Amino acid sequence: MIALRVLIAGGGTGGHVIPALAIARELRDTHGAQVRFVGTARGLETKLVPEAGFELEMIQVGQLKNVSLRTRLRTTVDLPLGLQRCVRLLREFRPQVVVGVGGYASGPAMLAALLLRVPTLAFEPNAVPGLANRLVGRRVSAAAVNFDRTRSYFRNARVTGIPVRQEFFKVEPKSGGPLRLLAFGGSQGARVLNESLPRMAGALLARFPDLTIVHQAGGRHGESTAAAYREAGIFAERVCVTPYLDKMVEEIAAADVIFCRSGASTVAELAAAGRASVLVPFAAAADDHQRKNAEVLVEAGAARMILEAELTAERGVAELEALLGNPSARREMGAAVRTLAHPEAAAEIAGLCVGLSSEQRTRSG
Repeated sequence: MIALRVLIAGGGTGGHVIPALAIARELRDTHGAQVRFVGTARGLETKLVPEAGFELEMIQVGQLKNVSLRTRLRTTVDLPLGLQRCVRLLREFRPQVVVGVGGYASGPAMLAALLLRVPTLAFEPNAVPGLANRLVGRRVSAAAVNFDRTRSYFRNARVTGIPVRQEFFKVEPKSGGPLRLLAFGGSQGARVLNESLPRMAGALLARFPDLTIVHQAGGRHGESTAAAYREAGIFAERVCVTPYLDKMVEEIAAADVIFCRSGASTVAELAAAGRASVLVPFAAAADDHQRKNAEVLVEAGAARMILEAELTAERGVAELEALLGNPSARREMGAAVRTLAHPEAAAEIAGLCVGLSSEQRTRSG
């Protein structure tokens, strides 16, 4: 029997790379597949993929959207070279399936697969696809998406959700105990949260005497954020400011309410853990996808949302107080967001790869 070979293309941010690695592990560990990655030197894949034990091929390709004319021109020159490189990689590795997870390398690799008639699977974690997946959406063999509304952008799309660690699904509903607010903005932090929450904290801590705040501020902003709390007269016994959160599952489990961005992986973790949240979408996100992710949750009664332009201290305090002061609202929101969770996402996506491979073998035979 021919071993299943899968090429996974794309990356850049953790929101692309971490789910891609979960898919790769499922393919390798459950289906015995050989998995190889294609990425660029500028993405997190350069660190995370080799650490996970997978081979990474590099191509040179950059951004086309929301960048200077000079960058667009350089990317336009790089694209044909990246496409040629991907064609050579496909002919050498001979995968039965190419999976595009979005990001710089995804477009050339998926186009190369389409040219060589290799089955393609698009993985799209956001409510609205990025440029790479929009370009190939109608031509791919199948797609795995996180939201039902995203299916319209692709052929043969299935709502699989985003793979997240199984520990998130084991988080129990919180009952009783002191209140805790968890704030985070990804590994780099979020300036708007770092600047706004210290201005809100005094009112929140006065309203809820048992409340503590854990605030992940990012590696470069930990001290300035801590200083903002001190200037507001708030000290360490009520607020913990940290550059990073090493134990995210435990922190989310201990939280009653979460104040955060609405990237696809964050939304998937909130859903898996069943936690109430106030989401502040990153206004500069490509295609405004964070706002659209948040809107899906808001429409389902699974989160509250404040747009960056509307985030004042008064609005933030009002939204957070509405949840911190209402246990039944938190329970209802936690139950609603958990209906959006997908505990079998990695297995389903790997199964789609296996199915596409089988169809290819049947046609070839």
